[in-house]
Amino acid sequence: LFLQSTPATSIPTVQVQGQQINLQPPSYTAASQHADQMKKPGQNFMCLWQSCKKWFQTPSQVFYHAATEHGGKDVYPGQCLWEGCEPFQRQRFSFITHLQDKHCSRDALLAGLKQDEHGQAGNQKPSNK
Repeated sequence: LFLQSTPATSIPTVQVQGQQINLQPPSYTAASQHADQMKKPGQNFMCLWQSCKKWFQTPSQVFYHAATEHGGKDVYPGQCLWEGCEPFQRQRFSFITHLQDKHCSRDALLAGLKQDEHGQAGNQKPSNK
């Protein structure tokens, strides 16, 4: 009997509190990986991590970018540095879930941009309870 090995193109997944979170790269347009802070047409979602400010086309692209670029095991600083977020110490897996729930939903990203435009208007800050 001959077993054929599957090619090593598996998608990294993270097991968080019983949920499987897929870190599959969203379908990027060729240059968007290196498109720094220049907003292109169709890019309406911004990574608000510390001083990142990169633009993306979809919330899932922001999540993938933030999870790998800011939450990767060699770069994650031990706390969320998203604009306006309390800097609690978090384990990396807890951070990935937090990122997905609190910062990378469509609504959260759009709300964050509105705050950014208004110079961080304090009265619009959503409570993080």
